[in-house]
Amino acid sequence: MSRLLATVVAIVLIGGILIVLSAVAQAANVQRGRAYARSHCARCHAIDEKSASPLAIAPPFRTLHERYPVESLAEALAEGIVTGHPAMPEFRLEPEQISDFIAFLKSLER
Repeated sequence: MSRLLATVVAIVLIGGILIVLSAVAQAANVQRGRAYARSHCARCHAIDEKSASPLAIAPPFRTLHERYPVESLAEALAEGIVTGHPAMPEFRLEPEQISDFIAFLKSLER
């Protein structure tokens, strides 16, 4: 019986560790996505929870999820978003950048 208990405890501990590591990795993705937004998007878009966008026609990132699931942006980010609004430049992201950027956008939904 004690061997079974030790196995169960080990499984629970490993599961807990994996959950913590996943949360840490997700936080790192959000931070990298925020850094990308700050350097490439903040000139026009609000990238926080309350500010207005510097460019009135550029939607605040915190509202994007109200229009569509932000995960649906992955393909457009990879292929190059040509126009989100008339003044928006075209750009393409690498797969890691897309994951980070979407994690950041998802963090704004809370």
